[in-house]
Amino acid sequence: MLEKIIKFRKQLHKHPELSGNERETAKFIEEFVRSNHDTCIITELGGQGLAVVYDLPEEGPSVMIRCELDALPIEEVNEFSHKSKKPGISHKCGHDGHMAIVAGLILKIREKAFNKGKIILLFQPAEETGEGAYKVLNDPKFRELAPDYVFALHNIPGFPVNSIISVQNIFSSTVQSLAIYLTGKQSHASEPENGINPAVSIAEIVKRFNDLNQPDIDKPSFTLFTPVYINLGSKDYGISAGKGEIHFTIRTSTEEVMDSLKEKLIEITGEIVEKHGLQLNIDWCDYFPASRNDEECNNLILRASKEHNYELIQQQHPFRFGEDFGWFSKRTKAAMFGLGAGTNSPSLHHSDYDFPDEIIETGINMFSSIIEMILNKEELIR
Repeated sequence: MLEKIIKFRKQLHKHPELSGNERETAKFIEEFVRSNHDTCIITELGGQGLAVVYDLPEEGPSVMIRCELDALPIEEVNEFSHKSKKPGISHKCGHDGHMAIVAGLILKIREKAFNKGKIILLFQPAEETGEGAYKVLNDPKFRELAPDYVFALHNIPGFPVNSIISVQNIFSSTVQSLAIYLTGKQSHASEPENGINPAVSIAEIVKRFNDLNQPDIDKPSFTLFTPVYINLGSKDYGISAGKGEIHFTIRTSTEEVMDSLKEKLIEITGEIVEKHGLQLNIDWCDYFPASRNDEECNNLILRASKEHNYELIQQQHPFRFGEDFGWFSKRTKAAMFGLGAGTNSPSLHHSDYDFPDEIIETGINMFSSIIEMILNKEELIR
């Protein structure tokens, strides 16, 4: 089974697709499911998503296991045989491995004799843009599924291979992206006083925002600004720029901190552009609500890790990255856990990253145990 799933993972890695465009990836998964187990498949869920559904004979709890379909706009530098065949696109967050783990559950489920409840394997589109989970949840086809529990994992480089990372309360941070567009007046570079150049305003915005940083993730006021893109004028040395833009990602511990911060940022930016006589446009995008771990679900994760004698790391603070799994945790009992990808693994989103195949079996075992505990209605550790 494992050899089959590893081969499947490498095929996914070869043919990555960007958020919202995962048509061939979804088709490949559908073909894999149909060739290995005869069950209900819901397609075009929230876009290109699909759900593999096992309705068991008797009524009981419903558990969903979720993974992601999409890749990233990153050129792969690796030269192994399963290198991405698509220029400028690659699986550098490990979603190919996450899909392989959830696909592996299909082979596990067909061997089990469950009698009660429902199992849903969700292959979700567009996680990287923060849009996929929201669209899936608001698709009428999803409302009919109505899971009682939702679980997911994320591979985590920097942690020992096959370790399980559990986080109480909040698994991942609230993340919001911000684009600021400034319009002034172009002039000859020898007469900048006759124009309005946004350069000084951009510098002030960067400085003022940076002063708001609270990088300690253990504090409730944790705030992290990262400038990701700046554009000003053109490479024409005779012209003083009349337009400029700057983009940030913002990370906070909770959505409440983010909401308060957004008001302050609008106030600061407004003061600066008014002082310099600029016109302002602001665009908020790529929103990832905090992923909150339900206590009951976290207890199931702890039990599963102990059952298999995996190294358990109980982390006290949330991860800084964003995860649109937070939309699920707003609606139902849900939890994510980390799966150690190796202390020497390249970081996520790096051009030389590759999902380690040796952790696939661990992910399958964890989810299998969680499913069994829920459907068998075992008493949970409180």
